[in-house]
Amino acid sequence: MPSPNEVTQLLLAWSQGDRSALEELIPLVYDELHKMARRYMIREQAANTLQTTALVNEAYLRMVDMRKVQWQNRAHFFAVSAQLMRRILVDFARSRNYQKRGGGKRKVTLDDALEVSPRQDADLVLLDDALNALAIVDDRKRKVVELRFFGGLTVEETAHVLEVSSDTVMRDWKIAKVWLLREMSGKDRDEA
Repeated sequence: MPSPNEVTQLLLAWSQGDRSALEELIPLVYDELHKMARRYMIREQAANTLQTTALVNEAYLRMVDMRKVQWQNRAHFFAVSAQLMRRILVDFARSRNYQKRGGGKRKVTLDDALEVSPRQDADLVLLDDALNALAIVDDRKRKVVELRFFGGLTVEETAHVLEVSSDTVMRDWKIAKVWLLREMSGKDRDEA
């Protein structure tokens, strides 16, 4: 397992235009990216045609195309990776829902672990809509959810990326879960 410092140094070199740093970086982070993608895909429906490796590859392709990213450290890299995977899955879920007839919404619960139910397509879109609404109210809380839930970052890693205390992350995490539950439940009632 590579050290966080080794990953950070390669990220910084990549940010400065060193393409060989990217070639060295990918084998070092691939397993973690694959684990992150696998966590997402476990929640996906069995009939989902998007595979874990395809999700990692798509995130990688989008990342390579990103310009002017000033990588801070390993945690920042995985936070951005999580955000990209979220966007890919939401886009995929939206396209699948648009292709289906009668794919109406259903009630979604948000438990303490903020786990998405097995009906991932509709639920992921609903969660994405709620996160976008949360961003308008308090973008830091949206980032906390994104980093912890989608990125799998610890409280400490999230605090480091956001440059706040661990206590602040925990408060934001708790408030965001309640806010998202209310938002998602409200949208479900409005559409019924």
